[in-house]
Amino acid sequence: MHKLGLAFLKRLIDQAGPSGYERKVAAIWRDEATSFADLVDRDLTGNSYAWVKSAEDRPVIVIEGHIDEIGVQITHIDPEGFLWFDEIGGWDAQVLTGQRIRLEGAHGDVVGVIGRKAAHLLQPEDREKAIKLESLWLDIGATSREDALKRVAIGDAGVVEAPFVQLTDDLAVSRAMDNRTGAWVALEVARACAAKRPWVNVVAVASTQEETSYGGAFTAAFKTAPTVAIAIDVTHPTDYPGADKKRDDEIALGSGPVLTRGASINPIVYERLLAAATAERIAHTVQGSPRQTWTTADAMIKSGKGPATALVSIPLRYMHSPNETVNLNDLQATVDLLVAFVQAIEPGTDFRP
Repeated sequence: MHKLGLAFLKRLIDQAGPSGYERKVAAIWRDEATSFADLVDRDLTGNSYAWVKSAEDRPVIVIEGHIDEIGVQITHIDPEGFLWFDEIGGWDAQVLTGQRIRLEGAHGDVVGVIGRKAAHLLQPEDREKAIKLESLWLDIGATSREDALKRVAIGDAGVVEAPFVQLTDDLAVSRAMDNRTGAWVALEVARACAAKRPWVNVVAVASTQEETSYGGAFTAAFKTAPTVAIAIDVTHPTDYPGADKKRDDEIALGSGPVLTRGASINPIVYERLLAAATAERIAHTVQGSPRQTWTTADAMIKSGKGPATALVSIPLRYMHSPNETVNLNDLQATVDLLVAFVQAIEPGTDFRP
C-alpha cells in the first residue's frame, strides 16, 4: 500500500465514530474525496458520497463501506460519579473488561476505565461465570454525579482507546478496522476511476449505522438508485487456532479479497467479479452465505428497485475487539479487483440473472 494511502487509512481509523456519532470520520472521508471526485455530498443519515461521473443516462455502480464502529453510550450516572452504559453494536463483555474508553463530551474528549469487581474479591462460584455487560461500569475519576456531569452527559458515546499500530510491514491492528477499511476501499476505487474513467458512473459511499440498523445503506441505495451495489466489509478468516473451516473454508490474512456467494448475491455480479480476479491474477477466496450475509448487502438489495448486489470482504482476525487485525495487501488487492470489475462494464452489460 502506498504511504499516502496508509496515512489516509490511519486518519480514518484513529478518529472515533460509533454508530450515530460518525461526523468527524465522515468529514475526513469527504475531505479526501474532494481532491478528485466530481461531486462530494452527504445526506440526513450521515452518509457521504463521492461521485465519479461518466454520463447521466448511464448505469450507477455503488461501492459502499460503513464508517461506524461499535462503542458504548452512557445511560446513567450514579451518586458516586460512576457511569453506567449500554453497548452500541455488539460487544463481548469479556473483551470490554479493563479497557480504556474515550468519550466524546460536549467540552472535549474524556477518558475513562471500564471497571468490575477484582477477581480476588469474587466468590469461587462467580469466577467461572461469564461477565455480563450490566456488571461493568465506567470510571472517569469523578467524585460525584455532579462532578461527572461537568464533563459528560447522558447519551454521550465512546469507543475503546486502541489506536492504529503496524505489527509488521503487512499486518496492522486497531479498533474500527471493521469497517473503516471498507470505506477506505470504496474511496480508493473511486479515486482510481477518476484517473481512468469507466463507461459507467461510480459512486463511493461511506455509510452509517451498519452496526445498529443498516439504516445508512438503505438510504444510500435508495438515493443513488444503482444498477449494481457492492458492499465492502470484513469477514472471519480461518488462520487462527480453533477456527471453523467447515463453516468458512480456507481463508487467511494475505489471501486476498473474499467473494461471497449466497441468497443476497446477484450471480452475474459474482461471476464478473470472479472473472476480473482471474484475469488480473488477483489472489482471492470464496465464502458461502446461504441466508443473510449480515452486512449492508442485505439492506441494499431491498432498497428502491433492488440493485444487483454483491459482497466483497477483507479477512480480519479478532472481530469486534480493540485489536482487529488485517493484512494491508488485502485492502489494495480489493481495490484492484473492484476497479477491474468496474472497467469491464460495457454498453449492453446485463446483470439480470
